[in-house]
Order: sequence, then C-alpha cells, then structure tokens
Amino acid sequence: MQASRANEQLRYESDERSPPLLTLAVAFQCIMLILAPLVMTVIITGKATGQDDDYLNWALFAMLIIGGFITAIQAIRLWRLGCGQMVIMGPTIQFVVASAAAVSEGGPALLATVLVISSLFQFAVAAWLPFLRRIITPVVTGTVLMLIAATLLPIVFDRMIDVPEGSSQSSGPIVALITIVLSTVLALRAPGIWKLWSPVICIGIGTLVAAFLGLYSFQRVLDSSWVGIPEPQFPGFDLSFGVEFWALLPTFAIPSLVLAIKVTSDSVLIQTASQREQRAIDFRRVQGTVGANGIGMILSGIAGVPPTMPVSATSVSIINLTGVASRAVGFAAAAIFLTIAVFPKLTSILLTIPDPVMGAYLLLIMGMYFVGGVRTVIRDGLDQRRALIAGLAFCAGLGMHHNNILAVALGDSVGSLLGNGVMTGMIVAMLLTAFTEFSGKRRKRLQVDLSLSSLPQLDEFLRKLGSELGWNAESTNRLSAAGEETLSSLLLSTEDSDAATPPRLRVTATPGEGSAELEFVASVDDHENIQDRLAYLGDQTEIPDPSEISFRLLRHYASSVQHRKYHGIDVVTVQVEGSP
Repeated sequence: MQASRANEQLRYESDERSPPLLTLAVAFQCIMLILAPLVMTVIITGKATGQDDDYLNWALFAMLIIGGFITAIQAIRLWRLGCGQMVIMGPTIQFVVASAAAVSEGGPALLATVLVISSLFQFAVAAWLPFLRRIITPVVTGTVLMLIAATLLPIVFDRMIDVPEGSSQSSGPIVALITIVLSTVLALRAPGIWKLWSPVICIGIGTLVAAFLGLYSFQRVLDSSWVGIPEPQFPGFDLSFGVEFWALLPTFAIPSLVLAIKVTSDSVLIQTASQREQRAIDFRRVQGTVGANGIGMILSGIAGVPPTMPVSATSVSIINLTGVASRAVGFAAAAIFLTIAVFPKLTSILLTIPDPVMGAYLLLIMGMYFVGGVRTVIRDGLDQRRALIAGLAFCAGLGMHHNNILAVALGDSVGSLLGNGVMTGMIVAMLLTAFTEFSGKRRKRLQVDLSLSSLPQLDEFLRKLGSELGWNAESTNRLSAAGEETLSSLLLSTEDSDAATPPRLRVTATPGEGSAELEFVASVDDHENIQDRLAYLGDQTEIPDPSEISFRLLRHYASSVQHRKYHGIDVVTVQVEGSP
C-alpha cells in the first residue's frame, strides 16, 4: 500500500495559498473558458422557452451572479455546504426540453416552482450518499464522465466549422487546426510560465488567425455599454400545484437526480486532480459539493434561469495545465464573475472569440475529461465484472445519444428526456451494479457497540463466517485478526470521546471467490482516514508511536483496505484472502 504520486506537476493543493497574481491569472483563464458556454446555454434556454431579449439580459446577469456566489461557497466550505476546493460553477443545459414544456403549460412561474421543488433531490443525494455508495460506485461515476465527454464531441466539432455568413467554409477548420496544434505543443512542451499562459496564448493566436481570415467582428464590442444592470425578471411561483405541476415534476426530478450524480462524479474528479499525493476520496467534500449545487438550483429557480453545476472539465483541465488547485482561485473566479455581471463591455470582449477557436480548445479539454473518467473507473481495479458494466453502459449511452430509439417507442416528449445518452448510460451502469451487489451470495450482518467489549462478539461472528466458507485455521485466524485490528483502529478516534453511550458499529460480511469482504459502518467523525494512514506507514521503517501498531497489523492481515468518510458516518471496507 505504497503512497504514489498522483500529480507531480501540482504546485499548489486546495488548502495551499497561491501568489495573488498567479491566482488571478488562473481564475481569468477559468472564466475565459466558461463564459462562452454559459452565454450559449442561457440563449438556448431562452429561445426554447420563447423569452424575449429582456429575459436574456436578465438571465445572463443572474447566471453570472449565481455562478459567482456558489463558486465562492464551494471554496469556503461553509458548514456542510461546499468542498473547500476550486470548483467553477456554470449552467447546465439538460433542463432545456423540460423548461420549454413547463413554460408552455403554465408560464415562467410554473417553471420556477418545479425547479425549486426538484432541487430537493440534490440535498437528498447529499444526505443519502453513504447509503448510495454501493450503487454510485467509481465505475458508475467514471462511465458518466466518459459519456459526457463523448456526447459533447459533436457540439465541439460543430463549433469548429461554424463561420459567419459569407466566409469561406474552409476557414473554420484551418483556424481550429492551428489552435489544436498550438494548444497541444504548449501543453506538452511549454516550460514554466509559458505553460501557465498556454490557454491565453492559444486563444489569442487563434483569434488573430481568425481575424486575418475574416472570422472576427468588433461590432458587438462597440455596441455594448460599459456598465449596466438589467431590469429584474423574477417570475414568481405558481403554488396552485395543479395537474400540470404533477405531470411535469417527474420530467424535472429525473434530470435533477442525474445532475446530482454527475456532480458527485465531478467532485471526485476535481478532488483527485487537486491532490499532490494520491489519497482516499473524502466523501464529506463530495456531499458538500452536491449540497452547494442544490443551493444554486434553488436560486436559479427563484430567478427563472438554468440551474448550476460544477464545470469539472474546466476546473480539472486548468489544474492539470497550470498545476494550481488552490481554492483561492475559486474566490478570484467568483469576484470576476460578479465584475463581469455589471460590466457588459467585458463580457462582449470575451464573447467575440470565434467559435472555431473555442471549439478547438474545448476538444483538448474533452480529451482530458474522458481520461479522467477512465482513471475513475479503474481506480479500484478493473476486473471482468466492472469492465462489463463500464463497457455495456458506455456503449448503450453513446448509442442512445446517436439514435434515440426511446423517442420512437415513447414519443418525442418522454423519449427525449429518458433517451438522453448520459442518462441511459448512468441507468444501465446503476442497474448492473445493483444486480451484481444484491444478487450474489447472501451477506451476513452483525450490529454491536463500537467498544472493546464487542470484540468477543465480532470474533465469534468472523470465525463462524470462516467455518461456513470452509477456510482452514490459518485463513480463519487471519480473518478474525483483520476484524479485530479494524475495530481497534476505529476505536483510536473515540478514546477521548465524552459521549454517554458508545456509537454503533454494523459489520457486513460478503463472501467472494477465495476471499471475504468486511464492511464496517460506524457513526464516527473527524478522525484520520485509515486508508491514508496505511499508505503513510508504507514509507516508514520504524514504529514511532504505539498507536500505529493496529494500522500495521491491519495492513498485514488484509489484502486491501478502503476508508470512506461521510458527515457522521465512516465506512471501512476490508478484503481478506483465504484458502480451504
């Protein structure tokens, strides 16, 4: 269990303070990449719902304010909201069809009501994440990430050939090719400060080439005002809860659940990219990310604009390219969001970047996003079962994206919602995961107090399990010893507790092929991750502290140990090999 380098190029982790100028430079790069998709999503949603220009101006202003506010919350980690990391927030486009239906049936007020109610699914997923851990696995989240990258590629390539009317059709691909080549060379070979500014350099040079070929126009910049705040367009709420509301609620609830699961995947990916040394995922941060996104969805519903989501492709790519993951970048990005909101001239300058340039750079980002999904899938090992789940789910999702057969079977309205490629792949992955989890050999359970007095009960439980598995005495002793050391390791965090009664411990044993998986679920919080402690001990040659003995013995008896920390709940999974 040797600690390995997760990112040798990472210069600043989440809790490390980066220099002010460097922080502003990285934050500015994040905004440059997120602003154009943000405006595009607002415009597409506005046109789909039949809104006028006044709404578009208000929606853009509101999205910048909400995006900046939630980005700051993510960086702060306020109570159980936020993750304390650089998580850039932007709008999601997956509610466009449902939003159009809501406005058609009951107007903007009905849309606002359904958005706010469906946001409760974000909080539900955040609260129930410990109980969803067997379904929302790294295989599921990684597959979702790969599908998002794959399904966005057609949009990326469409932008590469999108040129103004009257321009040569070949000019778009030429600009895109130059930008791609330059981006790749700088990302692979640029030293120091040049690598930091490689996104700005690539976009700048690509824009100059586009201007030379007649693809750039200054008119939008000239026509926009310097300072301005649009007239508020709050839609209010429709609290009649009529037939239209109940008919539309499922069409919002399902995308909201998908969004929550995607946010879970994004949070895991960002957390992994923000670590210099590979460590276990802190699922309390994941819960905080989902909870903050729920706040953003509520604010979006009140304002009548598209909901927010973490733009992990931007966050992870900027971290990988610059080596800066400091959450100070999140604060700087939030400030830039708020500044741009009241200075339309700044927005128009960034919006004049030609589509072929942005499409080319987004191609590089999507490639890194896809690789991040692959890494997530194989993080816990890729056996035949996990490979089948990931492969089948990815193919089903990608196939549905290109040919939505559900739209033929169920009609355009329902089929377009359920036939979304990302949703299809996620559902297939979750169903297959649930089938493999709950159709295997029957699990055995034990509930005891988390105290040393429970050791005899645990020992009897594990020795009975070894006997039923037909293991020899040596393997049964190793199974019992692994359980004892796991209990001792968990007890180290409660020795100073003032609680009147000890917390509860639930042990679940799952038989496997020549092995047994022990899952310890305890109501313990705020102690060091056991998995990280074991990795740390792998580099030590001495035992400086007697409290480390249990960790060393656990590492000796178990073939693998995973520790997931949630708010108020710890889950330790121990794998023990045995033989008859």
